Amino acid sequence: MSAADFLGNPIHSADEQEVRAIDGFVTGFLGYTPRILEPLTLVSAGSTHPLLNLYAGWLWMFSESPNGFAQARKYLEQACSGRSLTSRERGCAKALSCWIELDIDGAVRSLDEMLAEFPRDLATLKLHQYLNFNRGRSAEMLRVALQAMPAASDVPQLHGMLAFGYEQCHLLEEAERAAWSALELYPPEPWAHHALAHVYLTTGRICEGIRFMEDRSVGWDGLTSFMYTHNWWHLALFLLSEGRSEEVLTLYDRHIWGRDRDYSQDQVGAVSLLARLELAQVSVGERWSSLGEYLSGRVGYVVEPFLSLQYLYGLARAGRSEAMMLFQAMQRRAEGSDSAALLWRDVAVPAAAALLAHARGDYPTCVSRLSPVLGRMLEVGGSHAQRDLFSQIYIDGLIRIGADSSAQQLLEQRRLYEPNGVALNRALAGVYERLGLPRQAAQARDRSNRPRTH
Repeated sequence: MSAADFLGNPIHSADEQEVRAIDGFVTGFLGYTPRILEPLTLVSAGSTHPLLNLYAGWLWMFSESPNGFAQARKYLEQACSGRSLTSRERGCAKALSCWIELDIDGAVRSLDEMLAEFPRDLATLKLHQYLNFNRGRSAEMLRVALQAMPAASDVPQLHGMLAFGYEQCHLLEEAERAAWSALELYPPEPWAHHALAHVYLTTGRICEGIRFMEDRSVGWDGLTSFMYTHNWWHLALFLLSEGRSEEVLTLYDRHIWGRDRDYSQDQVGAVSLLARLELAQVSVGERWSSLGEYLSGRVGYVVEPFLSLQYLYGLARAGRSEAMMLFQAMQRRAEGSDSAALLWRDVAVPAAAALLAHARGDYPTCVSRLSPVLGRMLEVGGSHAQRDLFSQIYIDGLIRIGADSSAQQLLEQRRLYEPNGVALNRALAGVYERLGLPRQAAQARDRSNRPRTH
């Protein structure tokens, strides 16, 4: 029998339970709730419905884990082994097949074809954004969301996806409007919370960001581990800007590390926050050691440069031998003959060498290896807020090797959007003292000590 999902997209030859699980996946994928896992329950119980098996394959690819590819391929084969597929199912299958083979251009082309036929297939749109996000194609993220607006402007999650597309293109006013449009339709929409956190951070509205995220945090408990920990991570960045390091450590322990310690995104969020705390001269105690135990399993997974770079830094800061093993795996990946190998060779491996050097206290090597590739870090994936860690590490390296004139330039550029950042202004004060500019040093110290009011 034929049916449709809650967005009106056709589902063929599915019973009521299968339709409910497909709806669960789409709902959970767009809204970051555990319902996203419902296809796995049914296919494990023997369902042969193609769309459910394809979504199960997507889920394994989203796991960003070493065994994800084999599991995804298994479900792809199951989806294609029964009845003939509909055009929508064929598109899903083609996209998954290309994704498994790391032919991301091919996967995106298949998704574009699906969206041209089914413009309300927002799970396909979400995957399209995910794949382009991972390779720094922000304009594509925006284009595909705008393309869907005429057909699906009633769906709050689409406005959230549009907001993030705008924000990643630095179209901040448009991003803010789109995020609030999502929240007018559905106030708990977590991706819109996330997009606004980006806007507030990029525009230096730290107090506003704290108020907003604290107010919205009451609705995050039922989210997937990524969305839960990542929104708390954004709140932590605001608090860290204000120098509230003890509160940041508390957030790390309670909300950011521990929800799903085996998941990639939770791991890199933890690495990033610990690194930023140390760059702000905050002791993190034994937290690197605890985190390193989980990162050690990532040595054999060299797929997304953005993830591998942070795994590497975390392993190095934890003092684990797997850091060098991962670095060597990244070097081997750069020796491949595919187009992605060029990115690993020209950008990811030099950046990895820089991060490894910084983690070990070799700051001249950090600066020399990171300087030529900073302008290309967009290509490794991640948001600009996430990639900002690499810029912070570079500035720290400059300060530690005594390159104060270069550090002053970069710190003052950062102060344009973080005027009263505590760690930033403390660093500036030290730089100005060493440059023989006591008046500017005193002004920076004054900014770092300025009372915070909300």
